[in-house]
This record gives sequence, structure tokens and C-alpha cells, in this order.
Amino acid sequence: MATSAVVRDTVFALRRQIAKIEGTLAERLDAPAGDAFDADRMLVRRGGVAESHGLLATGAGRLDAALGGGLPKAALTEFHGAETRDAGTVAGFALSLAGLALKAAGSPAPILWVGTAEIFREAGFPYARGLQAGFGIAPEMLLYAEAPKLVDALWIAEEAAGLTALSAVVLELRGNSERLDLTATRRLHRRAQMAGRPVFLLRQAAFAEPTAAPVRLVVAPAPAAPRLTVAGPLDGSIGRPAFTVTIDKSRAAQPGQFTLEWNPDERTFLDRKRVGGTGKWRRDAQEGAKDPVALVSASSGGADTAAAPGAVVAFPPFQSSPTGDQPSRPQRATHRRAR
Repeated sequence: MATSAVVRDTVFALRRQIAKIEGTLAERLDAPAGDAFDADRMLVRRGGVAESHGLLATGAGRLDAALGGGLPKAALTEFHGAETRDAGTVAGFALSLAGLALKAAGSPAPILWVGTAEIFREAGFPYARGLQAGFGIAPEMLLYAEAPKLVDALWIAEEAAGLTALSAVVLELRGNSERLDLTATRRLHRRAQMAGRPVFLLRQAAFAEPTAAPVRLVVAPAPAAPRLTVAGPLDGSIGRPAFTVTIDKSRAAQPGQFTLEWNPDERTFLDRKRVGGTGKWRRDAQEGAKDPVALVSASSGGADTAAAPGAVVAFPPFQSSPTGDQPSRPQRATHRRAR
């Protein structure tokens, strides 16, 4: 039994090395019967198409393809923010993925957000009304646990990571700490594997260090593209929230940087590419392919078309009244009457 495991690990390592040399995605092998999905295994492909078993697809085609189908559902995934002021961006990206995990879970199960008092004081809490509108998460489905110390937050997250009654666990921390080492993250990763639920580790204003997370993504804010209308992009408008996502660590994924938009209506991410050096953005073609017909058609040539507008003139300059904008004597008395 031990010899078989050693041989399997050797095959995994060789496949990763070959894929790295060829610049392609490594392939995962099938998990043994009854074994939990291992995010470190190589991707199983059937006819050149990656299977999505055990993976959480983001909806962004290029990112999912680079990750081999998506992020692991039952694993510890690490998200980094370079500075504390990027905490809102990292938290928004994690909330988007938590909403996808809640949708993939099928049955409604709450999400537990664990953090220290320091990070909650610096970054704040998500807006309750915006959870439903922006991420499809009902306010009562998001639970918070605030711990005064890092060791307490780790204990809460570790105990919650093994619960199947939760759809996802989010652990948000600030800076680097000796307590968040390989041993602590390995326990979180193993609990997530046993429960079959994702654990998202949000590290704000922290530099990368060795952890047991199979995937590490660096998330930064990206400029929002103009809103799309029937007539085209609306200049000067602010469109959907955007993120710059960099694959910083993954054994089975290709490195790369991607600009994503979160569609709050469809609850999915969309790829966005810059068009040459023009400073303009082009969204993924899959957005228009879902519904190529415009929601509102441009009216022209109808029987009841609006008349041509007249000349555009400015309003006359405002002139003060001779009384100094004071109400008349009867009005003044009524206004000042005691209520």
C-alpha cells in the first residue's frame, strides 16, 4: 500500500514537470473510490475537455481554463491583497466566490466569515443590503465571528471548516504571523477536504509565504469599464466592479494575470481584455452570446415618432425679488406659528 502511494506521488511529480516544460496544464488522475477530492491531483480530461468534478467554475473562460476548470471546491484557497486599502476588493472577490459556492451547494447553507478585531476595524463589514443585490447572498445567510486574537480566529475557522452545515468558510487576517504556518494551514486544508467545502483565506497587506493552500491568487482593483447601452458604451459612466487577478501559486495551473468583471445580475465573472494601446476594454464574447438581441430596440421610422426638438437655450439668470426673498407678512406669521 505504501509502495503504491509512493509510485503515485512520483507519477504526479513527473507529470507536473513535463507540463511545466511544455507550458501546458498538468493532468490530474482519478481519485480512488471513497477518497475526497484532492486539489493537488492532476486534472482528468475526457476527449480533451477538463472535467469539472470538485471544481468551482468562476464563469471567466480564460481564468477557468488556466486553473484547469476552476478553483477547488473542497480545499483551502488563499487570496492576497497588497495593501490594507485593497481589503474591499479582496473581500468583494471572496464574496463573489462565496455566492457561487452557495449556489453550487444546492441546499441553502450559511457562510461563516471569521476575522480578527483588527481587520474588521480597518476594513469594516459588508453592507447587508448589498449582499443580496450584488452577490445573491441573503443577509441572514452570512454569519460573522470576530475574535480578539489571531489564535482565536484560527481556532474558530478550524472548527468550522469541518462542518458540512456551512457552504463556505472565510478567514480574513491582516499582515503576517508566525502562528499562520504550514501546520495551521494544513489543518484548515485537511478539514476542508473532509467536509467537501471551500475555505477562503484572505490575507490583507501580507507578503507571500509557504502555506498548504494549493492555489494562491493575488487580487487587486481594476478600473471599471463604461456601462453598456443599446447605443454602445456610455462615456463617463461607471460599470461593473472589476478585479485584476494573478495566479501566484498553483501546482496544476498556468501562471497568468486576468482582468475580470463581476456581473451581479447573472452572478458570474466575465473576462475583459484591453484593446491594443487605446485604453479601451473589450468584454468576453460569451456575454453577448447568451442574449444577442438588445433589450431595447432603437425606434426609427415609426408612425408616432417624436417631433424634432427646438433650439436649446439656457435658463434666464436668477434675479432676487425686491423683498429680499422674504415671504409676505401673512405667510411669515403662519410659518412662525408654534406647532
